[in-house]
Amino acid sequence: MEFSKETLNKNRIFEDLYNGKQPERVPIFSTADNAFCLEYAGFNLKTEQYSIDKNLEAIKKATMDFECDAVFGLYSRFPHFYKILGATNFVPGADGFIQHPEVSGLEVDEYDAFIADPMKVLWDKVLPRIYTVIGKGGFESQKAVSKAFTTLYTTLGKIGANCTVMANELGKSTYSFVGAVSCAPFDVLADQLRSFSGISTDVRRCPDKVEAAAEALLPLALKAGILPTSNRYVRTMIPLHMGPYMREKDFKRLYWPTFKAFVEGMDKAGVGANIIVEQDWMRYLDYLNELPENTTLMFEYGDAKIIKEKVGKRHIVSGLYPLGILKTGTERECLDKAKELIDILAPGGKYAFGFDKSLLRINDVNVDNLKAVLSFVKDYGKY
Repeated sequence: MEFSKETLNKNRIFEDLYNGKQPERVPIFSTADNAFCLEYAGFNLKTEQYSIDKNLEAIKKATMDFECDAVFGLYSRFPHFYKILGATNFVPGADGFIQHPEVSGLEVDEYDAFIADPMKVLWDKVLPRIYTVIGKGGFESQKAVSKAFTTLYTTLGKIGANCTVMANELGKSTYSFVGAVSCAPFDVLADQLRSFSGISTDVRRCPDKVEAAAEALLPLALKAGILPTSNRYVRTMIPLHMGPYMREKDFKRLYWPTFKAFVEGMDKAGVGANIIVEQDWMRYLDYLNELPENTTLMFEYGDAKIIKEKVGKRHIVSGLYPLGILKTGTERECLDKAKELIDILAPGGKYAFGFDKSLLRINDVNVDNLKAVLSFVKDYGKY
């Protein structure tokens, strides 16, 4: 596809950012869940999130109405995929929004088998527990897996292709914040295999097994994070979960080594990382500075001045703008907060405007405040 001049210019903003050069203005990251786009477009989440066409219609409306540099919306959770497999790890709430309840797919006495052959245990033990249809076994299970993945890749292909066309049509960048999605090995172990409470107990009772299991998951995390289309600009999003809830001595031994190796492995393969630094990582800023240069760090909490001073010379900083003020603040208060963060974080480059959390639901914000802030950032953020 031959890209328009406007799209090429938007792409160049991100290319400069990821290459460590000061772009012509502060880029704006678009990190909105498709649920937000669907509700903004007036669609019923319980029914229309299953429609590829309605999702694309909602994404296009949001992209046209909100000032953004890329297509507005992240499509990372597919309700039809989870429904076909009878998922227990991602389930719709009463209003249709996909929730992630605490699950435990791996028993504590299965650590040794998992460490020896993680793929075998995942297929034989974990997936049948988390996905109830797979747990039935036999032809019904095989048919469901085939149907689920056919549906998944058809959805991914159609949405991906249409969003590229949409970006070119609307003069937006083709570089999404999410090119692929993967997780730190320890977070995979905690989120999907042992649960928050289970891993917290394991860290105290069997840290050697936890350490070995995280190491066993490292190749799988790399496989998920490096796609054929991945590169410095088509980046892998990594949401961080467990680190802030751990004692530093446990973090240093059990979390950090495999996470660092994971990001370094992607960097060696030429793949950039967009990391969502969830919760408060202020005590771990020195660790983050060990990651490959020009890694994106989208912070949820923290002191902007200290973050700029400690990691902003090496890495790309984003986030920190509180969604809460968009819901409860006046327009003036919202614009003043955007100005404050740009004044602190933008000098010298290595900054992209972003919120402290992804936009998940329409009720998360006052839409008029959101539009005002995004327009302000585009105008005020010029170098």
